[in-house]
Amino acid sequence: MKTAIVTDSTAYIPKEIRDKWNIHMVPLNVIFGDEPYQEEVDITWQQFYEEVKTKELPTTSQPPIGQFVELFEKLAEDYDAVISIHLSSGISGTYQGAITAGTMVEGIKVYPFDTDVSCMVQGFYALEAAEWASRDVEPEKIIARLEELKHSARAYFMVDDLAHLQRGGRLSGAAALIGSLLQVKPILHFQEKVIVPFEKIRTRKKAMKRIEELLGEDAMDGGRYQAVIIHANREEEAKEWKAELAAQYPNVDFSIGYFGAVIGTHLGEGAMGLGWMRK
Repeated sequence: MKTAIVTDSTAYIPKEIRDKWNIHMVPLNVIFGDEPYQEEVDITWQQFYEEVKTKELPTTSQPPIGQFVELFEKLAEDYDAVISIHLSSGISGTYQGAITAGTMVEGIKVYPFDTDVSCMVQGFYALEAAEWASRDVEPEKIIARLEELKHSARAYFMVDDLAHLQRGGRLSGAAALIGSLLQVKPILHFQEKVIVPFEKIRTRKKAMKRIEELLGEDAMDGGRYQAVIIHANREEEAKEWKAELAAQYPNVDFSIGYFGAVIGTHLGEGAMGLGWMRK
């Protein structure tokens, strides 16, 4: 059985890697005023952070269901099945859109998968699925493998300003107010598919150190891990952190990712995260 792999733009997998593994991407949108941009297609993460310096923060929207239908119908010409891997259904309707579109196409079976996270940790699932699909593994077995990966998947991040998350409805107003009053840098994570505070930390440096400790708690088991440092227009800081972490944890393969336009709209410039998964 020939299986296609689809993900959405918030996985932030570089195009050359998507092309290498034949991963198809459906973009989410950022809207400045009444001007929509498909992220990773019409606007790069670098362009986005330049735009928001002079414009009001945009809004975001999920892909239209018709976009999924069109892609699935096209894939049906060459594939028997498609595994459609998406950001957490607790913060976006994208996963539900894939489910709905899957019921509207014929000639191909659609297996939607909710990663419960976003950004390059979501990308890890898509890359694993693509590698298994390249070996003609049955889609049911690939889905089972992705579910297995959830046991070791972690993602922690901190933001400079909680107001973005509050405004976008991704974090409760009370949590945002407490954070701004105390000038804390809370560590956030996904729990039950939504973004919630994990711990309240007073400074950025201490927050990043605490996230390091959380990685260490998992990595000390001696297994092989893949990890990604995710930044919101803080590339140099991400490179420095990567060098420090790589020296500390030789059993972890580190890469650098980014919070692109859609996720960056909700987190704001300066956010920093670390995600990992057992290999």
